[in-house]
Amino acid sequence: MKPVARSLAFWRLLPVLLAIPAIAQQVDKRDLRFTKDPVAPEAKPVGGPEIPRSYALVVGVSQYKNLPAKSQLRFPSRDAASIYTALISPEGGQFPPENVHRLLDGQATLANIRKELEVWLPGVSKDDDRVLIYFAGHGLINEGKGYLAPYDIEPGNIAASGYSMEQLGRVIGSKIHGKWKVLLTDSCHAGAITPEADAQQINASLLQLDRSLFSLTASRDREQSFEADIWGGGHGVFTYFVIKGIEGEADENGDGIVTADELAEYVRVNVRRETKTRQNPTSERGSFEAKMVLAYNPSRATNTAVQTQPTVGSLVIETNMDGVEIYLDGKTQGVINQGKPLRLPGLTPGAHTVKAVHMGYEPDGPREEMIYPGQSTTVSVKIVTLVRRKKAALDEFDQGIELYQKGFEKNYRKAAEHFQNALSIDPKFSTAALYLARTENALFEQDKAKAAFQKAIEIDPDYSEAHASYGGMLLDVGDLDEAIRNLNAAVQREPSNSLTNTLLSQAFTRKGAWSEGERYGREAVRLNAGHAEAHFMLAEALRREKKCDESKREYQAYLKLSDFDSKLAGQLNYYMLGYLIGMGKKKRAAQTDIWRELQFMANFGMCDCERMTKNTDSAIRYCQKALSQDPQDLFAHYDLGLTYMGKFNQDNSSGLLDAAKQHFERVVQINPDAAEAGNAKTYIGKIDVLLQAMNTARE
Repeated sequence: MKPVARSLAFWRLLPVLLAIPAIAQQVDKRDLRFTKDPVAPEAKPVGGPEIPRSYALVVGVSQYKNLPAKSQLRFPSRDAASIYTALISPEGGQFPPENVHRLLDGQATLANIRKELEVWLPGVSKDDDRVLIYFAGHGLINEGKGYLAPYDIEPGNIAASGYSMEQLGRVIGSKIHGKWKVLLTDSCHAGAITPEADAQQINASLLQLDRSLFSLTASRDREQSFEADIWGGGHGVFTYFVIKGIEGEADENGDGIVTADELAEYVRVNVRRETKTRQNPTSERGSFEAKMVLAYNPSRATNTAVQTQPTVGSLVIETNMDGVEIYLDGKTQGVINQGKPLRLPGLTPGAHTVKAVHMGYEPDGPREEMIYPGQSTTVSVKIVTLVRRKKAALDEFDQGIELYQKGFEKNYRKAAEHFQNALSIDPKFSTAALYLARTENALFEQDKAKAAFQKAIEIDPDYSEAHASYGGMLLDVGDLDEAIRNLNAAVQREPSNSLTNTLLSQAFTRKGAWSEGERYGREAVRLNAGHAEAHFMLAEALRREKKCDESKREYQAYLKLSDFDSKLAGQLNYYMLGYLIGMGKKKRAAQTDIWRELQFMANFGMCDCERMTKNTDSAIRYCQKALSQDPQDLFAHYDLGLTYMGKFNQDNSSGLLDAAKQHFERVVQINPDAAEAGNAKTYIGKIDVLLQAMNTARE
């Protein structure tokens, strides 16, 4: 196909302010429901490079609000999604997922781009950090000045509705901090990063910076940037090779590290070759550090001796049916259809593994294919054999499902036996492996669950439900980064799945990336307004952003949608949700059910929001309801004690102090070693002094 040119001229413990000076103000920003993940030291693989703290903004716009049909693009949003996956991969960019913000299509408004570039990145980045900015979409020249086109660009008012490259240079140079700064732009006039009139001035300011700037753009000024489905099933040619380079193909000397110089050379050579020199990527040769680490893949670190990069080769994969997902060296390359081969240029010579999968069929591969320098290798994959289940395996599976749907420990243990039997009879029964994993997870036997989830994915790598379920379990054990990677894989395969978006909302909220949690929560609600848990997770993210009015509406929506008999909920626990939504609440399956847990947390969230907005009477009612659902919850007792203290400010009743004291005493009884217990003891002592003074005054 001919390339198409991208052308166009429960942070809940807030201060409780008491009117009586004897009780001191207490500020504690611990989240009461989600235990904060310990801050791990910066990852430094054994023998690998030291990678600084990293932040990225990824923007991709395919569909523009105000442009005609002929000016819409096909692949920038897909480009951006793939760049995101490469950046957060532990065998790629190694960026923490919560530190990579995305704006795709309608999210990429001028206001949002400004907020991310001019508020978020300057606010979080420090002098020793690595910061990357990626943009894919239209680039424009207007009156000699360059602009990146946001989703809401107005063709008749480009100066006011576009993001000027002059401003971009200013922001990168003077506002965003970092020792390594990376700018990747895939747009039709991406070479014009600064306006022509001020190019010398802006470039001089960039060159004078103490910090490195690596700017790699898709083309020279006035050249076109090409996109087509011939590159990896649908990418801009520039971005396709950037992704391949980050995944390790740009590693010239075999040390596993992709440096700025290596990526620039790899992308430039391959894009020129693919477009017959019609497109020429350019890099800013001024101040960036040539050895800047853009990616590290430990599995490719096989040779640290300097060697000459051999000429790359290509792989063309064709299939006999539609909807076949292709894996190259264990990484998905996308889904292809019959009659539309997938072309993968820019591959290092040598052996590569190819695997083709289609749900419900036996896979083709993995098989080893040899790539030769300067040559194109064609591989025909055939998906032929339907997976046929043995009747005995199906019978065992059906019995397992019947028990699984009943919920609770006794039934789960029996169900696990049946799923294991089904898998023993038919080792390729991926659905049995998935339900075995879910059952083991329900029983909190997570080592077994992890092995079963991985087995299900090994059998069917394109099994989006298995990726999502595994992500849910990883949330429950606190492996949030790997959870996000699996959930991201699931949502790329099935973007309309409300539950997967809900789990991503939870993952980012727990990471403290509340705006991302809000974004995925809103998407989950948009996809399915009747999905109660989507409203719940959106409420949680909003509460942490202190958007209490919206948060309360979402909690109330959850409570209304989940207002059914809890015995029925117990039966539907894992059947409805697919797996335990990992809320950091470690109770065994025999001790609780999901419905009661989430009902408790929603009422607790309402209590917290009402307390933060000083609606103490309402806060007390919601906290009391939460405690009726979980009487032993330390945090609810603590929050209610604080609420009674806040109420005391309003009418100075000693009865309110007595009530506060009772709940603080329960905190100490439940866990005397908790930080809240230490605070509670302090409050109890001050309350006793105050009560004694009040009694003396009455006498």
